[in-house]
Amino acid sequence: MDSKKGQQVYEQYVNEITPKANLPMRMFKAFLVGGIICCIGQFLVEVLKNYAGMTKDDATAYCTLILVLSSVILTGLGIYRKIVNFAGAGALVPITGFANSVASTAIEYKFEGQVFGIGCKIFTIAGPVILYGIFSSWLLGLIYWIYTLL
Repeated sequence: MDSKKGQQVYEQYVNEITPKANLPMRMFKAFLVGGIICCIGQFLVEVLKNYAGMTKDDATAYCTLILVLSSVILTGLGIYRKIVNFAGAGALVPITGFANSVASTAIEYKFEGQVFGIGCKIFTIAGPVILYGIFSSWLLGLIYWIYTLL
């Protein structure tokens, strides 16, 4: 079998076994789950403001902590992975997805020890997000500062 024929057979095989994505359904699932996460967050803020007597700033801070903690617990139990498989970006984009990326990496490398496993690898996935988030905010702050001087 020549190289060109082998390449065609391989491409046909890949096309046959590659699952076909239903983009509208994936978008709907992402919108649904992301919206549910946001509604839970808003519900927590309202409950904390109205029934716990917190200020809006305190309620939003506690809401963030509760969502992050919930995400880490669900990651540890293996439930958040199922949510991500169902919802895609709808579960990965909110702050719960960031907490999931840190927790899942820590769980994955825990067998390598506290220092070389968890300590070195915990920010493997989340590290670039933190780095570029800090750098871009620094750069925008610098641009804003120069703009105010002019």
